[in-house]
Amino acid sequence: MKSGVPSRSILGKIKLLVFDFDGVMTDNGVYVFEDGREAVRCDRSDGMGVSRLRKAGFAMFVLSTEENRVVDARARKLKIPCAHGVADKLSELKKAAAERGISLAEMAFVGNDINDSECLDAVGLPIVVADAQKEVRRAKYYATRSPGGRGAVREVCDWFYHGVVKGKKK
Repeated sequence: MKSGVPSRSILGKIKLLVFDFDGVMTDNGVYVFEDGREAVRCDRSDGMGVSRLRKAGFAMFVLSTEENRVVDARARKLKIPCAHGVADKLSELKKAAAERGISLAEMAFVGNDINDSECLDAVGLPIVVADAQKEVRRAKYYATRSPGGRGAVREVCDWFYHGVVKGKKK
């Protein structure tokens, strides 16, 4: 895995930042109540990073295989589009690219587990969180210093904010 922040030239090519949900926006844990309802833990600083990047006009998207409504609820709160309950993430990623008139090379994908591998291999900027499963850690992937649900999303948002957005404001 590559450590450190991707260069401005790499970040500048990206037009859509896509996040997996469980293990990226959450710490990959789940609270199960006796009635079967589930809850997850998210990091508020991640929300601030997403908000700042969204307000700057940078496009983001949440893509998850998880069918739980909590995915949609969190995406709505962050005011970013979401597709959840998706069995074939790569097909959905290609659909998102087509809808926006961009290529997969112009996307970044942040993942953490084996069901993210195809998307990570397909995009221009593959990123895994610090605590990603060993099976998805590859030399060509960038890695956050922060684990999923513990600031990884904020870290990636800050890469783009400082590397792309602030550079355009000058």
